[in-house]
Amino acid sequence: MSTQSLLPRPGRPGPALRLRVPLPFVSPPLQRFLANEAGGAMLLLVATVLALVWANLPGGTYESFWHTATEIRVGSMSWGLDLRHWVNDAAMAIFFLVVGLEISREVTVGELRNPRAVVVPALGAVGGLALPALIFTAFEHGGPAAAGWGIPMSTDTAFLVGVLALFGPRCPDQLRLFLLTLAIVDDIGAITVMALFYTDSVSVPALVVAGLLLAVLVAMRWLRVWRLTPFVLVGLALWVAVSASGVHPTLAGVLMGVTVPAAHVPQEQRDRLRYYGRAVAEAPSPTRVRLATSAARATVAANDRLQEALHPVSASFVVPLFGLANAGVLLDGAALRAAASSSLTLAIVLALLVGNAVGISALAAIALRTRLGDLPGQVRYGHLVGGAVLAGIGFTISLFITDLAFDDPRLQSEAKIGVLTGSLLAAVLGSVLLRWLGERLPLCSVDTDEVPDLPDGPWLDPVSAATQVEA
Repeated sequence: MSTQSLLPRPGRPGPALRLRVPLPFVSPPLQRFLANEAGGAMLLLVATVLALVWANLPGGTYESFWHTATEIRVGSMSWGLDLRHWVNDAAMAIFFLVVGLEISREVTVGELRNPRAVVVPALGAVGGLALPALIFTAFEHGGPAAAGWGIPMSTDTAFLVGVLALFGPRCPDQLRLFLLTLAIVDDIGAITVMALFYTDSVSVPALVVAGLLLAVLVAMRWLRVWRLTPFVLVGLALWVAVSASGVHPTLAGVLMGVTVPAAHVPQEQRDRLRYYGRAVAEAPSPTRVRLATSAARATVAANDRLQEALHPVSASFVVPLFGLANAGVLLDGAALRAAASSSLTLAIVLALLVGNAVGISALAAIALRTRLGDLPGQVRYGHLVGGAVLAGIGFTISLFITDLAFDDPRLQSEAKIGVLTGSLLAAVLGSVLLRWLGERLPLCSVDTDEVPDLPDGPWLDPVSAATQVEA
């Protein structure tokens, strides 16, 4: 829409102009990240519903399909997994790679550079990790179910951002930024727990190889290697080594993500692009075009290029596929009665809902009271509490840890019902609370509010119209 189309016509009253100005402190990469997560949340919800319907159809085709054995063989070497483990071990490495890329970018050039902006959500994330685990342990401190203490620790970033976009306040960008920072720190803690406590056996030689490959990635980051191909090749080898070591192979995705360079590209790269661009303009040739194309890619950080390529795949394909492969649980009368009387199910529901709400709110309040940090924009403590309730949506990594913690199908079923129930309650209660708060405590700052009506009168040129609006 042009500027003139927003101005009043001669002799006609001016329209009630309502402009939404993008928030200046939310960087374009972060805006793209939030948009992908919000869209992926809808696909994940659809996949979850499909999984539940499929798992409850007669015939047991859901479990039989995902347990279909497959094998890759090269000569005398073979690699065999069932379909569910290809999703959980291989495809989900892309999800964790995107998480690692976002962590690296935010720490290097993003919102996590400012310590005061990080302290409040970081301490809140610590509370959201520790208290749910403690509540779970209080219910299940012995027996086979005790191994599931890590299940309620993680917040699902995709569902969190998606629910906030659909049901949150009118202008929730500051709150999204706070909760995204919290979710990133939360992901770091959950991934660390997975690596340290949910590994059955370790192969030392494979770990040594993985350590050497990680050193290669760090060296490439230090040397500012800008091409993605070397990182992808070393990352694939790292995935194989980590998988052979006994540690869950998705950790390779995180390690690769945090090592891909995210710093701003030096000015000489842009100067080189001008040189090759002039060369193409003067005398086009395949070689000059190839060099100019490479110079153009080098002006964008490798982290941004890889995240742009993989984040839509992760949000729109990998995570919904994971939900389809793991969210299916039998919900017949016997299963529901067993879950209703199960201390495991109750422990997960309370840990997700109460543990996150209280843990995040309490430690974030301590950070605010001691003036260790600040809340962004016009986010108030009430919004923080509403966001803490919403952070009880622990879906993707919670189901992931369920698969790692339990081999017993009965325990898996009760745990999954607990995750689904607790996440649903957190989504509903958090949305209601944030909508209620959004009507009473607006998050929008003055410069992002609606622009007032343009005055009646003769035709105005854009400059004078803008002047009057500002006045």
